[in-house]
Amino acid sequence: MKVLVAVKRVIDYNVKVRVKADNSDVDLANVKMAMNPFCEIAVEEAVRLKEKGVASEIVVVSIGPKVAQEQIRTALALGADRGILVETDATLESLSVAKVLKAVVEKEQPQLVLMGKQTIDSDNNQTGQMLGALTGMPQGTFASEVAVDGDKAVVTREVDGGLRKVSMNLPAIVTTDLRLNEPRYASLPNIMKAKRKPLEMTSPADLGVEMTNSQTLVRVTPPAERQPGVKVASVEELVDKLKNEAKVL
Repeated sequence: MKVLVAVKRVIDYNVKVRVKADNSDVDLANVKMAMNPFCEIAVEEAVRLKEKGVASEIVVVSIGPKVAQEQIRTALALGADRGILVETDATLESLSVAKVLKAVVEKEQPQLVLMGKQTIDSDNNQTGQMLGALTGMPQGTFASEVAVDGDKAVVTREVDGGLRKVSMNLPAIVTTDLRLNEPRYASLPNIMKAKRKPLEMTSPADLGVEMTNSQTLVRVTPPAERQPGVKVASVEELVDKLKNEAKVL
């Protein structure tokens, strides 16, 4: 079974995001970049499926600038077999990404597509659902458990009321949630081996996709700084402040 895993290059989650002085965008100068954490979970799940003998090949695809090869190489070091970089400097919107992934799916014909439920930069949580609509493939979103049995995949989904289990015919799309697994660290020997694994370079135009933007970034502003708290001497004073200052009572 071939598994296709989509990954994205984002600002490392440990880095404090800075906004440009003119509020035009996020400042990426000299900022550490990494694989999106939810994408790491998707890669880990694919590797586990291969270790169980369920998956025979793991193909990692990323869309973005040439430097996104770093994140593909990271996935190859974690256990993926080969990578595909769809190189573009265009702003990545969910629908455009889904169209590119649809073209890759049609070319690669995977039995299972794994991807993070969302990225920590745009935070849209849309691409997996859009890909499902474009391809007509069944999807299991917010997965906290994935089991593949023959030509079916059983996905335990995290929903507002708890957990919901769905069964889908393959090929299918699964978007991963935080509690699905704990991603491993790449060992030094595997990092060295990853440099020799095949990485195909292509472009949206080669796949017959036009990267169009339907949104315009108007302004980026940092969140308001949290004001320091105050101590009160009594419950009466607390109630008074909640009523007259905070206006919540």
